[in-house]
Amino acid sequence: MYIAVEGIDTAGKSTQIEALTSLFPDALITKEPGGTAVGMQIRSMVLHGELKSKTAELLLFLADRAEHTERVILPNMNKLIISDRSAVSGMAYASVQDLCDESTLVLLNRLATGGTLPDTVFILKLSAEELTHRLSQKEHDVIESRGIEYLLRIQDALIASAFALGIQTHVIDATQTIDTITQEITTLIKGAL
Repeated sequence: MYIAVEGIDTAGKSTQIEALTSLFPDALITKEPGGTAVGMQIRSMVLHGELKSKTAELLLFLADRAEHTERVILPNMNKLIISDRSAVSGMAYASVQDLCDESTLVLLNRLATGGTLPDTVFILKLSAEELTHRLSQKEHDVIESRGIEYLLRIQDALIASAFALGIQTHVIDATQTIDTITQEITTLIKGAL
């Protein structure tokens, strides 16, 4: 079973992935971008603002997704795969930048993954107030520095993208306690295994 944990920055993805790692010790834990050597280079380029072209950014993420699918996802389909981000994020970020229409993004992501998408996605959703508070507590990377309204648009686009890709989607209130969120995700994973 292939699942992805999605959410905007500060929603708690890393915290939940860490908790799931200890609860499912036999699971393969990966991330996108950054789950391969190529992905780490792409992630660094984008997060440090090295690219001027948003189209180049989209195409690099698609290249990473293709490589990640080939090297990490497909060889491990017999295991529980838990990914920090997936095609859902790639599509959401591209859709907010109005690079192309939704149907084109679905086709591009299906091409990059060969049609291998997460079976289930968990989207951690923050309120505007909680996002504002969490962002005030940290230094911002290039994406976070685009502002709260931008991040909230991404959050809405994550949900829309998951449905457009036809992935079973669970939207989880990320303002709950860490343990409550972990329990909710764990119950849903165990129910699907």
